[in-house]
Amino acid sequence: MIPSHDADNAVLARGLTRRFGDLAALDGLDLTVAYGEIFGLVGPDGAGKTTALRILAGILVPDAGAVRVAGVDVAADPTGVRDHLAYMSQRFGLYPDLTVDENIDFYADLYGVGRRARREPVAELLALSGMSPFRRRLAGDLSGGMKQKLQLICALIHTPKVLLLDEPTNGVDPVSRREFWNILYRLLDREVAIVVTTAYLDEAERCTRIGMIDAGRIIASGTAAEIRGRMRGRILAVRSDQARRVQHLLQETGEWGRVDLFGDRVHLVVEDLKTAADRVSARLTAAGITFDAPREAAPSLEDVFVSVLQRPGAAETPRAAPVFAAQARSKGETAVVVSDLTRRFKRFTAVDRIRFEVAGGEVFGFLGPNGAGKSTTIRMLCGLLRPSEGRAEVAGFDVATHAEAVKHHIGYMSQKFSLYDDLTVSENIDFYGGIYGLEGGRLSQRREWALAMAGLADRKDSLTRILGGGLKQRLALACAVLHQPPILFLDEPTSGVDPLSRRRFWDLIYVLAEGGVTVFVTTHYMQEAEYCDRVAMIYRGRLIALGTPAELKTHSIAGHIVDVRCDRPRAARKAVAGLPGVREAALFGAGLHVVTDDATAATAAIGRTLEAQGIAVERIEAVPPGMEDVFVALIETHDRENGKEAVHA
Repeated sequence: MIPSHDADNAVLARGLTRRFGDLAALDGLDLTVAYGEIFGLVGPDGAGKTTALRILAGILVPDAGAVRVAGVDVAADPTGVRDHLAYMSQRFGLYPDLTVDENIDFYADLYGVGRRARREPVAELLALSGMSPFRRRLAGDLSGGMKQKLQLICALIHTPKVLLLDEPTNGVDPVSRREFWNILYRLLDREVAIVVTTAYLDEAERCTRIGMIDAGRIIASGTAAEIRGRMRGRILAVRSDQARRVQHLLQETGEWGRVDLFGDRVHLVVEDLKTAADRVSARLTAAGITFDAPREAAPSLEDVFVSVLQRPGAAETPRAAPVFAAQARSKGETAVVVSDLTRRFKRFTAVDRIRFEVAGGEVFGFLGPNGAGKSTTIRMLCGLLRPSEGRAEVAGFDVATHAEAVKHHIGYMSQKFSLYDDLTVSENIDFYGGIYGLEGGRLSQRREWALAMAGLADRKDSLTRILGGGLKQRLALACAVLHQPPILFLDEPTSGVDPLSRRRFWDLIYVLAEGGVTVFVTTHYMQEAEYCDRVAMIYRGRLIALGTPAELKTHSIAGHIVDVRCDRPRAARKAVAGLPGVREAALFGAGLHVVTDDATAATAAIGRTLEAQGIAVERIEAVPPGMEDVFVALIETHDRENGKEAVHA
């Protein structure tokens, strides 16, 4: 039974249970969220996150349990509770034929916010989100990140007591995510309670408290530091430009139970750090692999997530059958050639004279902010959109004059790959096999290969609609490669997928690449960019960087990165930003990344400043730059050199 009044708690749920047939989406879930805090709900696909938010919003009725939001009993007054909350679902309704301003006005009218009363908050939200220059653009013409920010503005047009956000930054680039979170921090100052689900574990680090959910129950709850304290064993980290090879070598020994890849670092969970470090160093040296000395690392939320939630055998991915590799292009052979490729839409140039080549068997990452031209480029390379100028050859075919031939030699997985929910896994595979001209024994052979490759053999008769997001992504990949294409285009394939599913998906990508398949992938997960052989970055339609992740991290950032972990990162950022020698201080996970010319002097100055402010410091240390640091630095450098105001959409 929930008390009729609780002044401290904005959300109070007890024993929430919700079943869909035989599936228990929620199983006795308890949840408490105070005013003025951000509560992050994280868990694997299908854990119950979205179901929980929909019950809090009064959209779903629980089978058992009770919930009170902003002092209102949701079951007794589902309409009344909506006056006190804003809910941004994964399918929030924007009107594509209305402009940004017209969408905002529509929701302001819906919430009963007068013309005069809305003027100031709208201007503030537009400025904070970087959306001010786009007020007259149709919502249907916005990039994915711009749409997400417009959705948040529409949800916040009235200041709610409780804000519910269901994976609000899926498909949003790192710069836009920072802008998004700046808006959320402003709401905390107004004592708004925020419940957010997210697949980005670095975002979860920014929450006041975190609830880790699995199988419909909260299995761990607390601050980020408290959750990290649940880590079993200690983390030994090995950094190498050959991190994938390091992982494989250490896994093959069978000496360590867990060997996890984190960008250019490999994490091992060990009991005895010194013994493990000596053995790892000896093995890598004998194999001729260059690496930094192994060292202990503080566990991240993703370490804990994997440790707590990974089931036995879950990390194993079947190897690709040789039948696939025989159709692939050999390593080193040029798979994609792009020369001065340009695409204009009326007066707008989406892609502006870009040039690059991709070798056979290469995993090629294509990065850029939302609206930079990534998807437009992929659509041209896939023969779906004719270039305005320039040339591109894919698998030896000109995309402008032989578009149909290109389509028969590639696999394409878009951000919204079209699976059919009412078909089983096998039926979806058969449907796409038919489109590619496969039949009879050939189709049977490819179906069995695809099911094994994607780890879906035991789900072949399951309806697609009941699969979790990660399983759907693996099925979509299986359908895209049925016809054995030598080149695979993946447009943000892991958007919104939990860390475990993301890792398994990338295992499949490497299986294909090792067979000689060229993989061209766009992503907003900067850790994934570390997994690519080379990375190109596009901004405002132009290619602004190209190289290996190691090359970009070495040459793209002027200065040093100091990582600051403390208990009040927002307050720390304000205190540190004005220090001499500090070029930039940005929120980064549960701390800050500070860019400075002199790391030693900055470390000492930051420590003194935070101590004087009464901010508890966990650690301050110089660290190598990550791909998110590179991403932000390249954009800011380009804007500065071109004299443009940074507008990140």
